[in-house]
Amino acid sequence: MLDPTNRSNGNQHPLYDLVPDPTDQQPMGTEAEFDTIVEGTVTTYAPRLFAVVQEYGDRVDFHIAAWGMAFEDHCDLIDSEGSVVRTGMQSPEHALRGYQIGDRVRPRLVWVNPDAKNPLLDLLA
Repeated sequence: MLDPTNRSNGNQHPLYDLVPDPTDQQPMGTEAEFDTIVEGTVTTYAPRLFAVVQEYGDRVDFHIAAWGMAFEDHCDLIDSEGSVVRTGMQSPEHALRGYQIGDRVRPRLVWVNPDAKNPLLDLLA
């Protein structure tokens, strides 16, 4: 069984003593009510997902160059190749910097739409 104090191997988590003991606290409703509160809070504060897309020419082709998460006060960006991580940018628009290549490649911000359809998949089928 997992030892919550991490003392089974002689070590204690370094933050253990800083966490208030919840033993005498009342639960926030039933287990189902608590799960609903947690899920609702996660949904409310979830970051918005976006991509930095590099468009080649006038709609000739495109490449998803990076993926980002926009929080209320900043955004984080991960290069699609996984090699570059940029964090703490002020806005998703700041993420476009560095992805333009002269007048041949224009970057643009595309917000993830989970309901979007992809006609390319029909062509490939």
